[in-house]
Parts: sequence; C-alpha cells; structure tokens
Amino acid sequence: MPLTAVRRLYEVSARMGAGRSLAETLQAVVDGVVDGLGFGIAVLNLRQPDGKFEVIAVSGSPEAREALLGTVSAADIFDAEFALADEWGGLRFVPHERLPEGDVVGWVPDVPMASGPDAWHPLDALFAPLYSSENELVGMLSVDLPEDQRRPGPIHRELLEIFATQAGLAIDKARLTDQLLAEKSRLEASEATFRMVFEGAGNGMATVALDGPEAGRILRVNDAFCQITGYDAGQLVGAAASTFLRDEEPEQTRRELARLAGSGTPYRFERLFLQPSGNEIWLGGTAAIVAESIGQPRILLVQIDDVTARKDAERELRHHAAHDPLTGLPNRRLLQHRFDSVLERTRNSGRPGALLFCDLNHFKLVNDGYGHEAGDRALREIAARLTTAVRHGDTVARLGGDEFAILAEDIADDALKALITRLEHAVSRPLEGITTQVTTAIGTTPITPTSPDLDTLLHTADQAMYATKQLRNPMQ
Repeated sequence: MPLTAVRRLYEVSARMGAGRSLAETLQAVVDGVVDGLGFGIAVLNLRQPDGKFEVIAVSGSPEAREALLGTVSAADIFDAEFALADEWGGLRFVPHERLPEGDVVGWVPDVPMASGPDAWHPLDALFAPLYSSENELVGMLSVDLPEDQRRPGPIHRELLEIFATQAGLAIDKARLTDQLLAEKSRLEASEATFRMVFEGAGNGMATVALDGPEAGRILRVNDAFCQITGYDAGQLVGAAASTFLRDEEPEQTRRELARLAGSGTPYRFERLFLQPSGNEIWLGGTAAIVAESIGQPRILLVQIDDVTARKDAERELRHHAAHDPLTGLPNRRLLQHRFDSVLERTRNSGRPGALLFCDLNHFKLVNDGYGHEAGDRALREIAARLTTAVRHGDTVARLGGDEFAILAEDIADDALKALITRLEHAVSRPLEGITTQVTTAIGTTPITPTSPDLDTLLHTADQAMYATKQLRNPMQ
C-alpha cells in the first residue's frame, strides 16, 4: 500500500476518534476505507437495538448509496453468507463461486470482471464485523472493488482488520458521546440527572474549575476516571490538573484552555500519562464548557479514554509502511529516508560513509532443496546476523529476494574492511537444519558530499558486488 494511503489512514483514524457525533463517525469510517485502504466502495450496516441491521453510511458510489442507504435487514442477514465464508482473521470473505444459484441479494456493481486466479469478482464479498470495547457487535462493514482488482493480500487484510477494530471502538464511543450530548441539554434542569450520567459513564469524566480562585483545579471525578488514571479520588480532587501532565505539556494545556475560554468551542487532546505504578498510557479526551451561570465561575467537563490500543495500532501501521514483512528489516522506503539524512550530515561534516550491497550465494539451492518455508526461516536468521554484525547506528535493509543493503555513516577504510569481514563471517555460518552453505558477495561505494541519489549508488554498489563475485568465481 502506498505510503500516502497509510498516512491518509492515520488521518481518518484520528477523525473517527475525535469526539464526533455517531452520524459523522459512521461516515468517517466508510470514507476512511475508500480514501485510506484502496477499496472503491464501503457500506456500513449499523446494528439496531432490536438486532436488525440498517445501512447508515455508504461511500465511493452514488449508485450504491441510492440503492442501499436506509435499507433495513433481519438480524440473521449475514448468517447464510458467513456459513460459506473464508475466515481471514477477524474478516469474512465470501467468494462468488460459492454462492448458490438464483437471484443475487443486494446491490452488485456493474463493472468489468478482471482476469486471473486472484482477480476480484463483482459478486465477491468481504465483511469486517465491528465490535465495541465490550465485544458487542455494533455493526458490519462491507467493502468492494479493491483498486488493484485483486483479492486482498495478507497485509491489506491486516490493515483492514486493524481499521475495523478502531472503527468499532469509535462507533461505540460516538454512541456514548451522542447520549452524553443529549443528556447535557437537561443538566440545567436537574443536577441529579447530571450526577447520574457523570457517575455512570463508562469513560473517565472530571469537572475542572475554569475561572475564580480554584481555576485549574479538579472539582470532581467519576470512578472510571480513577480506574483509567490509577489515582483515587482523594489524590485527584483539589489538585491542579497540570500536576498530572509531563513537564513539557502544562504550557500547551494553558494555551488550549485560553482558546477554549475565549471561543467556547470544545477541544480534543491526547497526552502520554504516567500512572502511579510507573506504567505509561495514552489518554485521549475532550474538554468543553458545560456549566456557566451569570456571576458564577465556569466549569469544564473533561472526558478521557485510554487510547493506548489505538496508538499501538497506529505504530503497527507505520511499521508495516517502513519495514519488510518477512524479516522486519527497514524496507527500500525507510532506507531512502535514512540515506537522505546521512547524505545531509556527510555534506555538513565532510566525513565519508559507505553503501554496501549484499547478495547471497547459493540461496536458490536452499529454496529448491528445502522449500520456501525453510528459505524464509533462513532469510530471517541471516537478517538477524547482519543486524548484529553492523555497528550501532548502521542500517541494514532488505531490498527484496536475497539482496540486502547496509548504510554505514562516517566510516574509515579500515573500519569498512572490518565490517565487510564481519558480515561475510556472519552469513557463512551454518544454518540450522540446512547443509547448503550460504555465503555473501558484497560490493561497496562511498557516500561523499558529492554523491548522487540512492538509486545511482545502489547500482554502483551492485556492480561492485558483481565484480567481486566474478573475481572469486569466474564461472558464475
């Protein structure tokens, strides 16, 4: 998936959890699938309290929106299809060839059929069930028309599954947000009602004085706030809210509160929070003015959730975008990023570095003799050895197949020779369960202040590697 698509997915994930209404969240989910995951159509069925499903949001096709939006289906609408489906982790894929003969249920896109064994057929169906934090089914996301016209591969499926997990949590939270906003309109009439909502909310809630002598101090917290933060009410109430933020964050919070006080518009925040146990978690929340009477200090209502899981999912997405899925090494994209930084520092310091191109000898014999699964294990082991052999700060990247590149900054000739020797020895050690000896041929090219782009240097290092291989074995 292109890096721009992954970045778009981050943006959409952030919008899903930005404290929007349920309707806005549902539309953000389907728009995110189309804009960030490369599907042409996305449809979201929201599960109603009676168990039935209603199509609430459609993206990618005006025709699909007109045909499907607002349709209501029975609670068991997906049971028959799921009985025919392949399980792709949390996803369910129904290939068209398993569908029974007869009329097709639902809307089918009128598009040409691609060819090939993994081509996407207009009658293929891919579903992502959406669950709340309590593992309650809240909706069903269906996608169609992948942009490459092929059935999604493992990484594409995993990204959709991660996105679906966050979408289910966002929908669950948006439902609660809608409920709280509806309740907010009745707070002036009944303090008892406010107390009931406040104490019974599933997410953390606190009130903070915005004006007067107590400005900035916590006035009240609910049980969920204490459970999330790890502090008891006695430690929180009466304390300045800034006390619990990291040293660099109070000034940012003061600026945000000043904007809130001036505009009255709620704002969204995320903070890394240290619990009393020493464990760090990410808190995401909103702050809004909810009580303001003439002559009385204003009060903030703060809502927080533990968003550590979403942050971990975002970190996982970034890792997929920049690393080789088999070995975990940096991929070509991350190598380019690091090369640009090294070249800039080389131009500033004048001290040369080196780019090494490594090709494995006899690795095809491993795949042919032991199978690709053994070959994959061997590649992972060799990748780990190369990483151990380089200096701290050097980058080992997998270019594809059995080709690797090593980026070494500020390295003298003698250190470069020693590095090459370590790499050769690391690769040539026996591999467990494999009698074929795998070795490496290494070509190098210097990185100087006048060096051209990475592609040119890789080509030069590749030629140097080939020359080394020919010198050692002219028959190759």
